[in-house]
Amino acid sequence: MKPAEFFQRDRTWHPPACHPDYKTSVTRSPQRALLSIEGSASELTGPTFGHTDIDPGDNDLLRNFAGTGDPIGERILVHGRVLDENGRPVPHTLVEIWQANASGRYRHKKDGYLGALDPNFGGCGRTLTDENGYYVFRTVKPGAYPWRNWVNNWRPAHIHFSVFGSAFCQRLITQMYFEGDPLIRQCPIVNSIPDPRAIEQLVAPLDMNAAVPLDCLAYKFDIVLRGRRSTLFENRPEGN
Repeated sequence: MKPAEFFQRDRTWHPPACHPDYKTSVTRSPQRALLSIEGSASELTGPTFGHTDIDPGDNDLLRNFAGTGDPIGERILVHGRVLDENGRPVPHTLVEIWQANASGRYRHKKDGYLGALDPNFGGCGRTLTDENGYYVFRTVKPGAYPWRNWVNNWRPAHIHFSVFGSAFCQRLITQMYFEGDPLIRQCPIVNSIPDPRAIEQLVAPLDMNAAVPLDCLAYKFDIVLRGRRSTLFENRPEGN
């Protein structure tokens, strides 16, 4: 039997738009009932990204910004598949990442954390999924860093992910965490997610089968775009 195309949204799966312990969510959260607006033809179709827009080395953060040497930090591979709600691959879709360096510092003029900048690490990369929905990035494991929420809150090590759809306006953003990080359970942003199983989907397990001996470890992170158990996206807190 062919699976149904419509999957009802599970509102217990996604976090509320306003979560008091995540302080900056309070003032920027909608205070009225959310509206569901059907997408227009121009929003659902249109120009998209192709292989000519991506350089072969854009997914290698160990090389795409390096000047005089290698970036400092634990070398890792991050890989996985982009899937739809029925487990089918989503091919040729643009996946972008950005992250802090090994000291927990972003290459951003407003990042004033004490961690040092790495002259050989830019912290950004992009790639297109292949015909099987597969992607891979080579990078360094980002460091944790403090942030101004409560007196002593720290963000766990994480990588930001952006996934584009079939048009420029179809963009979803999420974060990937690392298996075994004790800061995950301490993070107010993570704790805004009501279902522990949803949090687990944001935590990438160590994948020794994909690790490169004497080079780097690997972490596996699959992204589910739609359905009852879709990956959580921070720019769509009401669901996908």
